[in-house]
Amino acid sequence: MSNLYEPPIKWSDHEDIAMALYEKFGDEFGESKIYRIRFTDLLEWILTLPNFEGTREQATEGHLEQIQAAWVYEWRDNQ
Repeated sequence: MSNLYEPPIKWSDHEDIAMALYEKFGDEFGESKIYRIRFTDLLEWILTLPNFEGTREQATEGHLEQIQAAWVYEWRDNQ
């Protein structure tokens, strides 16, 4: 029996956000491409993830940098 309840994702859940971004985009973005994503685009994509509960106002550059790095690790793990 699968768990239908997915806990909300918050800004501090960098790995969960990165995993969701990798699931959404797959190998469309490789390492160098992930690091070139504009923060404005990254922010929009994160805000539209299912179960994401953070707000635009809570976003920090630090969060976005850590999410970018975690996304690269997620991408590498799947190669």
